[in-house]
Parts: sequence; structure tokens; C-alpha cells
Amino acid sequence: MSTLNLDSIIDPDVYTSGVPHDVFKTLRDEDPVHWTCERSDEPDGPGFWSLTRYADIVEASRQPGIFSSAKGIRIEDMAEDELIARTTMMELDPPVHTNYRRMVSNPFHRKEMKNYEPELRKMAVTVIEEAMGRDKLDFTIDIARQLPMRMLGSLLGIPDEDGPWLVAAGDALIGNSDPEFTEFVVDQVDTDEYRLLPFRSPVSLKLFEYAGKMAEEKTKCPAHDVTTDLLKPTRDGDRLSDLDFKNFFTLLVAAGNDTTRYTMAAGMQALLDNPDQLELLRERPELVESATEEMLRWGSVTMHFRRTLTQDYEMGGKTLKAGDRAVLWYISGDYDERQFPDPFKFDITRTPNEHLAFGLKSPHKCLGEHLARWEIRILFEELIPRIKTIQSNGPIDRLRSNFITGIKHLPVKVEWK
Repeated sequence: MSTLNLDSIIDPDVYTSGVPHDVFKTLRDEDPVHWTCERSDEPDGPGFWSLTRYADIVEASRQPGIFSSAKGIRIEDMAEDELIARTTMMELDPPVHTNYRRMVSNPFHRKEMKNYEPELRKMAVTVIEEAMGRDKLDFTIDIARQLPMRMLGSLLGIPDEDGPWLVAAGDALIGNSDPEFTEFVVDQVDTDEYRLLPFRSPVSLKLFEYAGKMAEEKTKCPAHDVTTDLLKPTRDGDRLSDLDFKNFFTLLVAAGNDTTRYTMAAGMQALLDNPDQLELLRERPELVESATEEMLRWGSVTMHFRRTLTQDYEMGGKTLKAGDRAVLWYISGDYDERQFPDPFKFDITRTPNEHLAFGLKSPHKCLGEHLARWEIRILFEELIPRIKTIQSNGPIDRLRSNFITGIKHLPVKVEWK
């Protein structure tokens, strides 16, 4: 067995230097279903199973009756009252999950998202043109953060001036282990006072208050936006409860910006590190769709989800016991040599590319996948033709998190056409 610290994958500080791909590769090769100790000072203490091979992750994802989401999707364990208060669609199993998803999924269908393409393209052009007056940029902040933020505001039907605050609130939730984004860093300060709130964060209270005001406004004056659609009853008469609506609105704010932003940043960094692929995309713009899929695989921004075993299960020569936690490491599965030839090569022509960035074909496949693809594709379609040269202009800064991998700051120097 390797001398690497195989349990280091849960340390958020590790990820500030990049994803520990050497550790994940060792796990895939030597111990793909690995018992991971939660505390280095307690080797016999609490832990969980780390699933690191693509095939095992897919196998678990497609059996929600055995690999349940009902005890939470983060590594942390939660008391029953926390689970009840913080439940979103992501913490539900079929058939309850299926019914809930039916209530909220209509605005996110591919056909519906396609209708937003003209507006999305106009936004992308505006964001890029605003950046074109400068030759030195932070790509993450000045471009990748801007487009999803504005699109999220349009989808939710919120005033433009509220967008920056909502995105900052989402950063505090998703980045709850990074001191740049929150004063309430979950593993550094006592957040027990907020344990019944999403992400154990007090900013959730402000988001709940904002969501309540939006619900009032959209109920009185319905509009063509996702918030209005979420408040409507289904054909069967079902509708979201007040708490369900607020939780789902908060989830949209948290997940609707960060993951797409960090995928865009990862894609640009990959193009900077692989100038031949940047030149290929410039010469063959029709490759933008396959390039988008490779950026999604390469970034694998949501690195894992946790599941809980409802019964004993054999996998990888191990017996996973009922009640055990199993963490599905998508970031590892998307670099599994058994699924992706030469996975550490960034290849915008890669096909097939059945990556795990959206959860593949499972009940919990990402609801916002179509919007995310449109945003990434359109941004690079509009950006690449306007760039003469682009290069790194300083060290990058990464998110402190074992859950979301992201480049917070990506300084670049650009010569525009």
C-alpha cells in the first residue's frame, strides 16, 4: 500500500493547493472502496467509505434505495432535527424525491432553457465587452462570476441590483469552509447556533427572509420567471410548502452560480495550460460543445456527495454495513483510467465523455445541467473570437473546501482583437 496519507482527501486545506489527484489515483488502483478515518488522531474512530472508481460510483448512484440521500449529502452527520429543518430535494429518496422533483423541474427542462438562449448570449456579450477595456483581469471575478450571476437574477426574476448580494450570500453557503467568504467557517468556529440552517450559516436567515418577500411579490404579481413557476401548484394540485420553497430558493442561489463559475474558471485555466487546445478551439469553433463537456469533466466542481447504506452491500471486496456512510468521489471517477483513456490530458475532442459532473443517469442528476451547459458554451463561443492572446498573470487562488473545487482568483493578461 502507498505511503501517501490516503485520508488526506477530507482535509479542506489540501485543496487550496489543488485536487490531490495522486491520492485519488492510488485509491483507485489499490483500495477503490476505502475506509476513510474522519479524525487523524482517532484511527479507530468514526469514518466512512470512499468510492473512487467510476463504475462503483455509477453503481451506487443508480441504487438510491440502498445508497440513500435521506441522512444528508455532506460528509457530516446531522441530528434528526437538523435533517428535517435542512431538507431539500437533494436529501430525499424516491418516491418522495420523484414527486418533489416533479413540482420544481418544469422551469429547468431543456426546452425551457433553450428559450433563454438569446438573452443569455446578449448577457455574455455584455460581460465580455465590459472586460475588454482592460488588459489585466481576474477571469473568475470579472467574467466567470458575472454571467451566471446575471442569468440567475433573470431566471429568478429579481432586481439587477440584488444580484451581487445574492451571489455573495451563495458564496458564504457553498464556501462555508473558506474564510474569504464567511466569518462562520464550519471547522474553525462554533456554528452550533446555526445547525438548523442550510450549510450551518446565518446568511440563510437573510436568504429565507428575501425568499419570503419574493414569494409575496410573485404571488401578487406573477411573472415569467422561475420563482413564479415554483409557487404554482402542479396539475395534481401539489405545491411547495413555505419552508420547502425557502430551502429550494436558497439552494438555487447557492448552487446556481458557484458551480458554473468554477467550471468556467477551470476551463479557462485548462486552455491556458494547454495552448494547443485553445488554438484548436479557435480554428474549429464547432468543437465548443465537446470542449464544454471536457471542461465539465476536467473541473468536476462538485467533488462528492455522501450516501448512507440502508442494508449491507458488497462492493470492491468489502462489506458496507447498513448505516455506514459512503462518499461518492466524482472528482476521482472523472479521472478514472478505466473509463477515460489518458484522463489527465485535457482533450476538447474527447468522445465519448460520459462524465459525472451532473451525476450521470441517476435520480439525483443535476436539475440545472442544461442551463450550465448553455452558459459555459455561449461564454466561450463569444469570448474566444474576441481574444488575440491570453496568458496567466500570477498565481491562482483556490477555494478551501473538500466539497467544491474552485479557482477563486485567476489573474490573466489579455490582448483583445
